[in-house]
Amino acid sequence: MADDDEQLRVRVAWLYFMEGLTQADIASKLGITRLRANRLLGEARESGLVNIQVNAQLSGCVALERELIAETGLKDAVIVPTPADPEQTAPILGRATADYLARHLDENRVRALGIGWGGTLRETVRHLRSANLPELSVNSMMGGLTYGSELNTFEIASEFARRVNAQCNYLAAPIYAGSARSRDTILEQDVFRETFQRLAGIDMALMSVGDLSRRSLLIRYGLPRDVTVDSLRGAGVIGDIMGTFLDARGQPARHAVNKRVIAMPIEMLRKVSTVIVASGGLNKAAILAGVLRARLCSVLVCDEATARAALGIVRGG
Repeated sequence: MADDDEQLRVRVAWLYFMEGLTQADIASKLGITRLRANRLLGEARESGLVNIQVNAQLSGCVALERELIAETGLKDAVIVPTPADPEQTAPILGRATADYLARHLDENRVRALGIGWGGTLRETVRHLRSANLPELSVNSMMGGLTYGSELNTFEIASEFARRVNAQCNYLAAPIYAGSARSRDTILEQDVFRETFQRLAGIDMALMSVGDLSRRSLLIRYGLPRDVTVDSLRGAGVIGDIMGTFLDARGQPARHAVNKRVIAMPIEMLRKVSTVIVASGGLNKAAILAGVLRARLCSVLVCDEATARAALGIVRGG
């Protein structure tokens, strides 16, 4: 009973301080009175449970982290409660990812870090605490949009490097070439051979994944005009990682656009010692399951409902 009370205090504190819900909203969501919600918040403050941030983890999230590690071969997992407002998923995961990164960079000698793009990574950079890592090289692992955006690979890589006083290198190309032949021509140039040689030496990668819905930044902004979502679905695609479209097994799908992507190849990604995938939202459960099946990441940062759904898909075979 005491453990149940503690978990309820944690949930109330999380919803109030992390998601910004009112006490009335919390009472309605958890099926308790507003008076009890107020009392639990008071207890959380007095006990030290809350000190700017919630200083405890929900047992359900911790248990799910252990299940994911045991069943999918992950080295680590960070699972946070799923917010009531889906728009808060990226900010909350961004905070969790930034905290994980700060600990990892403090405890490990990382020489070269590769980074992708997306809303969760933008939030990660926003919450990343300042550091002084002049020997660290931050590298964009994929081409970018041809117009300015704070979600672009170039902006995310440069802002990450600025926050930690690191070096920065770009993959200065579009996400997709006009054809497979033009992609090969581009990559034959000395500057790109050097870029991919540098990417082959990274020891840590940070990325997100996308699905095929309009929520996907790649679908909205980066997909070539001659490629349709229907054609991707017809090829068995369930989503992408760094612009490479994957099937349900987490393998590159047999679609011509994959021969046009200018990004770190999947086979090169597999050789990176620490690969963090930070992504959430139930629309991404299938692509996350594919990534887990193919063991394309070693660390997963995700929300509870999505991680549970993805694990369920993996278990389903």
